[in-house]
Amino acid sequence: MNSKLTPKYTRYADIKRLAFIVSNLREWHENPEDVHILDVGCGNGIISLNLGELGYNVHGIELSEDAIKIAKDQNKFSNVIFEKANAETLKLEGKKYDVVICSEVLEHLNQPENLLEELRYLIKNNGALIVTVPNGVGPRELFVTRPFIKIRNNNGISWKLLSSIKSKLGYSGTTIQSAASDLDHIQFFTKKQLRKLAENSGFEIVMLKSANFIDDVFPFSIVARNSISIQKFDSKVADLLPTSFSGGYHMVWRRKED
Repeated sequence: MNSKLTPKYTRYADIKRLAFIVSNLREWHENPEDVHILDVGCGNGIISLNLGELGYNVHGIELSEDAIKIAKDQNKFSNVIFEKANAETLKLEGKKYDVVICSEVLEHLNQPENLLEELRYLIKNNGALIVTVPNGVGPRELFVTRPFIKIRNNNGISWKLLSSIKSKLGYSGTTIQSAASDLDHIQFFTKKQLRKLAENSGFEIVMLKSANFIDDVFPFSIVARNSISIQKFDSKVADLLPTSFSGGYHMVWRRKED
């Protein structure tokens, strides 16, 4: 397999998130070819494709037409498939997976518990759910995401000025993760809320790690986005601070016994 065919993350926070996923997969399973993974809300397919390159069998599902087209166009692996589908359909088909990945998805849903209920049935016994979400009271959500949404919803002069500044600074509104047209954050999870959500959905959070700190918070992001060294340092700082200060959470959820 030619690694040049596989899109790679260039931002350290994304690299760290992928490394978290891979390190856990390697700890749980010795042979990648024996592992079947569901990547829920796979977006442009970058996580799925990187796991496919490592030999894992990956099924990526996504509802965005634009994102799933990019994923399919980039796919060169026979052990990776992409499909415009939802978790409920897979449940009805009786599908089961060793690991389900739900990365940067739950914060976009009005009722994340509905998705989690479906995912619980899709995980094999002794399987795992890997979840990553922004910290709802972390630096980026408090100082960028929430103010941005508030200004945009007012749709006044401030919004037009902000949009112009963002455009000139090269912020497009899409990410390497997904080209979906609607990437709004609806949920702003705290650790307490995440634990309650997991509990109510039949899961237990058995691992929670920090993502980054402030490298994606304006105006720090102007400098940090062009320096992988600064981003890496920022990530190391996040590891040293209490997880409540992190910009996001990397987690492992396990099914509770019925």
